[in-house]
Amino acid sequence: MPHYGDYQNQIYFAGLQGVTPKLPVDYATLVARAQAAMPPQVLAYVQGGCGDEHTQDWNVQAFHRWGMVPRMMVDCTARDLSVELFGRRYPSPLFMAPIGVNGICTQDGHGDLAAARASAMTGVPFCASTLSNDPLEDVARACGDTPAFFQLYTPRSRELAESLVSRAEAAGYQAIVVTLDTWVTGWRPRDLNVANFPQLRGAVLRNYFSDPVFRSMLPTPPEEDPKAAILAWAGVFGKVLTWNDLPWLKGMTKLPIILKGICHPDDARRAVDGGADAIYCSNHGGRQANGGIAAIDCLSAVVEAAGDTPVLFDSGVRSGTDVVKAVALGARMVGLGRPYTYGLALDGAEGAAHVIRSVLAEADLLMAVNGYPTIADVRQAGAVRQ
Repeated sequence: MPHYGDYQNQIYFAGLQGVTPKLPVDYATLVARAQAAMPPQVLAYVQGGCGDEHTQDWNVQAFHRWGMVPRMMVDCTARDLSVELFGRRYPSPLFMAPIGVNGICTQDGHGDLAAARASAMTGVPFCASTLSNDPLEDVARACGDTPAFFQLYTPRSRELAESLVSRAEAAGYQAIVVTLDTWVTGWRPRDLNVANFPQLRGAVLRNYFSDPVFRSMLPTPPEEDPKAAILAWAGVFGKVLTWNDLPWLKGMTKLPIILKGICHPDDARRAVDGGADAIYCSNHGGRQANGGIAAIDCLSAVVEAAGDTPVLFDSGVRSGTDVVKAVALGARMVGLGRPYTYGLALDGAEGAAHVIRSVLAEADLLMAVNGYPTIADVRQAGAVRQ
């Protein structure tokens, strides 16, 4: 049976023919290549965090405080990384976290489609963002047979929110991920210093401009007066959600509702009591609020509070080792963000797929060497605070 770790064998045997990987397999070199290749303003938006970026940096560093204890003389010749979510079996716990500027990270301006194709190529689910350069329907089709999720930035107009969710359900997405922490953007010095907010320049707004409800709000179509459409978007973006809105969110769709941005166990309990189908523990990678603790340090308490309700996780994930640690701390599925976006910028769908395969290979081989043949074994072993 093939394993994700076999990817290293492909690389080594290709090397016998004089072929080395087009892109690096490690995160540090990947970042360096992306920094040299990406337009400065796009790079700043992708890399930037809130305030002095301490929380963003700590998200990454905090993973090093958690360790796995290896177990020997365990037969790991066969590994199974599959997980279950909402009655569906996924081949691994990895998914592609929503990135709102994927669209402008490829030279052709269709990075959302490239990300979806990488999902189809690897079998790793893609969480498509509301902020996209291509309509959500086209993105869903590009995912092929691989299931996808749709992330909702809830607009102030309930009718528009319901239209976006209805479109996502009709397009075949498997769940709605409601982002809770972005009704207003955090203080991001990298973007402010160059006075660049891509959406105000008309980027990644295709889901709005193609939406019949949004178009009905405009005196003229976006194609004829894009400036007016952008201003209309700015006026409608960002509804302040409260717990009183949860019944409305659930009533919009038959799809599972995942609440993204929960880091406090009391919020997790309240979400479960309100009928949330899953919790998404995340601090938006440190992009929205500075001064918080690392998301990975919040995870185990959120998982405990959530009980039988599944918990997804992202923030600071940079490697397969990070994925395994998050699973050990209770995450059902783990979101990869910036790394695959750098892959998109360097080599489109193939680049993102390479990054994903590298992360999965590292995770698989770590489990093999440490004596954890299944995800259940990883969870049972847990992670130790160092």
